[in-house]
Amino acid sequence: MLVHQERPGGILIALGIDIGGANTKAASADGSYVETIYLPLWKGADLKGTLEQIKHNAGNCGPVGITITGELADCYPTKKDGIAHISSVVKEVFPDALFYGYDGQFYENTEEHSLFSAANWSASARYLGKVHCSIIFIDTGSTTTDIIPVSEGKPVAMLTDFGRLGNNELIYAGTLRTNLAALMHKVNVRGKQVRTASELFAITGDVHLLLGRISPADYTCDTPDCGPKDAEGAARRIARLVCCDLEELGMEEVKEIAEQARRRQIDEIKEAVTAVSEQHGIRKAAICGLGAFIIKEALMELGMPFTMVSDERLSRVFPAYAVARLLEEQRADEVQE
Repeated sequence: MLVHQERPGGILIALGIDIGGANTKAASADGSYVETIYLPLWKGADLKGTLEQIKHNAGNCGPVGITITGELADCYPTKKDGIAHISSVVKEVFPDALFYGYDGQFYENTEEHSLFSAANWSASARYLGKVHCSIIFIDTGSTTTDIIPVSEGKPVAMLTDFGRLGNNELIYAGTLRTNLAALMHKVNVRGKQVRTASELFAITGDVHLLLGRISPADYTCDTPDCGPKDAEGAARRIARLVCCDLEELGMEEVKEIAEQARRRQIDEIKEAVTAVSEQHGIRKAAICGLGAFIIKEALMELGMPFTMVSDERLSRVFPAYAVARLLEEQRADEVQE
């Protein structure tokens, strides 16, 4: 891990932190420090300890920008409660931290909680908009896929998760944590359509691990059965999707089910991207995230030109990096004034 350096003259580089329900990510504005920590808030994970770890690992840091998506974790009665709790813990560790709102501004507190609820996509899209002007920003993480239209440098997506779900701008399916029973109600096995078991038997992490698209190290969340993160463990979990053991189906048949899940994810992204593209008249994309490989396949099938965040480390923590960059730019503008 690299610790970011001071600028000439002793000016410290900004740090961005993206606090999600399952993962907390951090990055410095110069990209030299990047970190992702699995932090399942609904299990009572130690948010304060994680932030202290980031503070230590990042070394000397300048201003700290925060974006929050963890307020939807069901350990909080409401999103307002989630924002209040998360921001209060942040202030314990980073007293001078600033919170990014979906309006593109930074704030010292989160009293107007709706400004900060799931605002990380706005930071990413707004930062990319400075480079690409008009583009569709697509980010597939462990849990969700954001499909954000950016027009003339500004994100023009709906402002809430509810609104984005209804406007093809948010797919609640990602690279690791998506329940396969939610992704597919039926699968084809031995030439017959078979209904899936509505249990948390297998997740998309099992699919992509079994198909060799992610490594065991990429599988950062818990497995549904607390079993091993290897091909056999993944196959065993996927077989349970149709109430079978590996002795009943065999590895090749399980791989066929995994391929169907992979196909389903690609098709969902293609459908949503097509709708967003037609609505806004934008025919190019910028992609990032742990699941960038899924988006890439979808866009290639659509024949849509795209660019990728070249640094894979930054790609996987892009909202945190974007927040840091936006905070750096704001500070530069203030100095010039």
